[in-house]
Amino acid sequence: MYKKILSATKMLILTTGILICISATNKNVNSNIQKTMTVDQIKQSLTGSWVSIAPELRPSIIKNTDGSMKPFYLTRAFKYSAGDKFELEVINSADSYGKVPLVKIVIKGHIVWQGDHPIASGAQKVDFIADDAYEVTPLIQGFCDAINKAPSIGINKWEVNVMQNLKGKSFPAFGLVEGQTYTEYDLIYILNDMLFWGAKNVDGRGFDKIENRPTNLQIPLVRKK
Repeated sequence: MYKKILSATKMLILTTGILICISATNKNVNSNIQKTMTVDQIKQSLTGSWVSIAPELRPSIIKNTDGSMKPFYLTRAFKYSAGDKFELEVINSADSYGKVPLVKIVIKGHIVWQGDHPIASGAQKVDFIADDAYEVTPLIQGFCDAINKAPSIGINKWEVNVMQNLKGKSFPAFGLVEGQTYTEYDLIYILNDMLFWGAKNVDGRGFDKIENRPTNLQIPLVRKK
C-alpha cells in the first residue's frame, strides 16, 4: 500500500510540475504575442538586414507533366532603411538545398504602409513598390536558354552573370508590363526578432494584385549577423 501511495504522490508531483511549466510557457507566449508595436516602432525594428534561415519552398503556377504543381526554391536577403527604402535579393534554385542557383533578382524601391492586417495583432498591410530597380541576373546557361525564348521588347539577349534592369520594361515571363512599376501587395509582421511576410497563395498566384494580398504568414527571415 505504501508503494502505491508513494507512486501516486510522485505522479501527482510530476503532473503538477508539467502543468506549471505549460502555464508559464503559455503566459510567456501570450505576453510576447500581445506586445503590439506601432508603425513607427515596426519601422525602427525593421531597419537593417534580414536573411532566410534556409532555402525556402514556394508553390508555382507552372505545372508538371502529370498536372501537379511544380515547386520552386529560393533564398531571400532583405534590407530596410530610413525613408521607407528597401532592397530585396531573391536567388531562385533548381533544388531544395540551393546548390543549383538559377537566377538572382534584386528589386529596389520603397514601402507604402496600408494599415492593420487581421492575421495577427501588430501585422501591417504593405505595398513593396520597385520604383528604383528590377535587376535580373541569370546564373546558369540553361536558364538563359529558357528565357531567351520568351517574348520581350527592348531587352538584350540573356547571358550568364550579366544583369539587366527590367524596370518599366515588358517581360511577360516575369509578369512585367511596359511602363508600369512592379508592385507586390504583401504584409509585414515582426515577432521575437523574426520578420514575417505573407505566405504565397497555395495556387501559385503572386501578390501583383490587391485582391491577392496574402492572408497567412510565410516562414520568417532572421537578422543578418
